[in-house]
Amino acid sequence: MKPVEEATADETTTAAEWTWQLIRRVHLGTRKPANWVQLFKFGVVGATGYVVNLAVFGVLVELLGVHHIPGAIGAFCVAVMNNFFWNRHWTFRATEGHAGFQAARFFAVSLVALGVNLIALSLLVDVAGAAELPSQALAVALAMPVNFIGNKLWTFGRD
Repeated sequence: MKPVEEATADETTTAAEWTWQLIRRVHLGTRKPANWVQLFKFGVVGATGYVVNLAVFGVLVELLGVHHIPGAIGAFCVAVMNNFFWNRHWTFRATEGHAGFQAARFFAVSLVALGVNLIALSLLVDVAGAAELPSQALAVALAMPVNFIGNKLWTFGRD
C-alpha cells in the first residue's frame, strides 16, 4: 500500500509545482508591456468574435427557434474560426508555427472556454430565469480570461 501513497504524493507534488509555475508565469507576464498590447489585440479580436457569436446565436435561437444550448454551440463554432484566424495572424503573429497544431490547441482551449460559457449560460437561463441573449453575452464574457491565458501560454506560446 505504501507505493500507492507515494505515487499519490508524487502526483500531488507535480500538480502543485505545475500550478505554481503557471501562476508565476502569468504574474511575470503582467510586467511586460508587449503582453498588454497582445491582451488589447486579443480583446479586439474577441469583440469581433463576440459580435459574430451573438449574431449567430440570435439567428439560431430567436429566428430559427433552436434551443439555447445547441444555439450556443453553433455560435461557438462560427466564432472560433474567426477568432483563430485573427489571433494567429494579428494578435500573436504566430504564422511560423504549424497552423494545424495551433488550430488543434486553439480549439482545445476554446472548448474549455465553451464549457465555462455553457455552465454560466445554463445557470443564468435555466436556474436564474434570465433572458437567453443577455445571458449568452455575459457567459461569453466570463469565459474570456480562460481563452486568453490558454492561448497565450499554450496555443501560440513560444517556449
